[in-house]
Amino acid sequence: MVVVRGEPTAEELAALTAVLSAHAAAARAAAEAPAPTAPASGWRDRSRTLRPRLHPGPGTWRRSLR
Repeated sequence: MVVVRGEPTAEELAALTAVLSAHAAAARAAAEAPAPTAPASGWRDRSRTLRPRLHPGPGTWRRSLR
């Protein structure tokens, strides 16, 4: 890295180095990340076959038929 113009302080150079390092790390992580898979089909979700929990109270007998 070469400073073309101006005289940056040590803190400014450290900040620039940190930003460039973070950007390079993010680019590497994005390149190594596996491709996203398709979401699971709703037909395969078994939780929808479960009945909702019944709570005692008025109208409970009506909800028990569902």
